Amino acid sequence: MMKRWIMFGDYNTWANRRLYAAVAALPPTDFGRDGGAFFRSLRGTLNHILVADRIWLGRFEGEPASDLKLDQILHDDLGDLTAAREAEDERLRAFVGGLDEKDAERTIVYRRQTSPEEIRQPLEFALAHLFNHQTHHRGQAHALLTQFGGPDAGPALDLAFFQRGL
Repeated sequence: MMKRWIMFGDYNTWANRRLYAAVAALPPTDFGRDGGAFFRSLRGTLNHILVADRIWLGRFEGEPASDLKLDQILHDDLGDLTAAREAEDERLRAFVGGLDEKDAERTIVYRRQTSPEEIRQPLEFALAHLFNHQTHHRGQAHALLTQFGGPDAGPALDLAFFQRGL
């Protein structure tokens, strides 16, 4: 079971590196360009993923980041955002690398950013959500990449490609 979370942590890092490299290859004006995605732009979407990861990791580690907003722009500059993303990916990999079976089965208790009710769920279910959430929004960023840069602007991000070392 722990191998699964380590694989997803490694995949997440791989996919983010590919995605951020593709974003960096676009004209700089495309980074903040409104493309109609849920968080409007590549800047908004990539910042949202980082914010959400910080929120979830804070919950997992027992230090909730309650001051963060889901649409918060932590970094306007792609270089700064890339550095923060790499640091967060390492933090996530270290977290899942330190888990054992008992850890994954423990219940976490948290409150959502947008409502006060207390939620309890097994850590492994919350981890599944975190990795699925990243994939969902990376897909939106990928759509923006191909919208702005054409069909070849978006890199392959499939889990199977990662697993085959492509």
